[in-house]
Amino acid sequence: FSAWYLDVVRRAELADYTPVKGCMVIRPYGYAIWELIQQELDKRFKATGHVNAYFPLFIPESLLTREADHVEGFAPQVAWVTRGGTEELEERLVVRPTSEAIIGTMYAKWLQSWRDLPILINQWANVVRWEKVTRPFLRTTEFLWQEGHTAHETAEEARAETLKILALYKEFAETVLAMPVHDGPKSDSEKFAGASTTFSIEALMGDGRALQAGTSHDLGQNFAKAFEIQFQGRDKTLQHAWTTSWGVSTRLIGGVIMTHGDDSGLILPPKVAPYQVVMVPIPRGNWQETVLPKAREIRDQLVAAGIRVMLDDRDAYTPGWKFAEWEMRGVPLRLEIGPKDLEKQAVLLARRDTREKASVPMDGLPGHVLGLLDTIQASLLSRALTFREERTTSAATWDEFVTLMEGRPGFVVSAWCGSAACEAQIKADTQATIRNIPFI
Repeated sequence: FSAWYLDVVRRAELADYTPVKGCMVIRPYGYAIWELIQQELDKRFKATGHVNAYFPLFIPESLLTREADHVEGFAPQVAWVTRGGTEELEERLVVRPTSEAIIGTMYAKWLQSWRDLPILINQWANVVRWEKVTRPFLRTTEFLWQEGHTAHETAEEARAETLKILALYKEFAETVLAMPVHDGPKSDSEKFAGASTTFSIEALMGDGRALQAGTSHDLGQNFAKAFEIQFQGRDKTLQHAWTTSWGVSTRLIGGVIMTHGDDSGLILPPKVAPYQVVMVPIPRGNWQETVLPKAREIRDQLVAAGIRVMLDDRDAYTPGWKFAEWEMRGVPLRLEIGPKDLEKQAVLLARRDTREKASVPMDGLPGHVLGLLDTIQASLLSRALTFREERTTSAATWDEFVTLMEGRPGFVVSAWCGSAACEAQIKADTQATIRNIPFI
């Protein structure tokens, strides 16, 4: 599965390795997927009252060390800057692994009164967490993400924000990525360093392993106290704010690959496909004077309907080569048009997910294509849900649990006493990890 995944990433030209250990280049086709993910998430954030800002890449060491659990949790992954030009720095700088420290410092500066709350800010940024092995989109030293950071007047408001974003992530994963997820709190040993409670969405990949696809953290007052984020309350007393942070990253692209892909390569949900339709003219006879002009006309009609289209009119490649190439790249729909189709005033549509083909009249084609893209989107989610259900089992006893974990069962639902020592022993004995405690 690992070799298959890397083959898909490289052959579909989503990303490539670089001379920098642990880092990757996101190639244009892969970055186009990320842009669509950004657009879908960004409009959701803004619809819930959040605004975008940008904070520095470098964080003074003295700020990072203010929150003890936070610095301890990230210490093994931190990259340090010790020299600027030819001069040694008086204080080391951290290349941000996450931005709670610098953003908390600024919130302390900006916040004066309860009237200034809530603060609802998101940033789209890159972060650095040192990795020894490059696993494109899944684990790299530098990766792209969004990180939301909010401050609130009460604990109840902060918890409501945390759960609101968790629900937003779940809705996005399922309706846009067609990737079903379990949402719920993490165990204390798995929570974000410095958080009171971490919630996550967890997806099941095609190899039966789980992927943490997003997290939302209720930070309580831990960071507010560490960075002196205070305000004058309604009763005139000085109070600490209640803060949250939450994020998803380019790991979501890896999740899409592993959720939907098959032996022929990538399968993209239409909502994040850079090209939703690839048009392949069949080069017979004087096709450049007959077929190609009609293909361009149809392309323009589809584009006018809001459909992302690639017209592959390259004459250096055969239609069969193009079929295989775009199938490997996961384009949801292939549209074939040749001389015989012109005679019938129809085109041939082929679905990537089921490989079903159908002749469709040119009249009313944009509406038909839009409907078919919606069908494919829903079908991919349904298929992923079925896959997850077939690989979800329950264990009522320890022996049953151990037996299940000898294979790669997918999700195992089991009771747990809540003890951290018990959790560590289970992990040591079976390699099982608690993904989260689902809301039921």
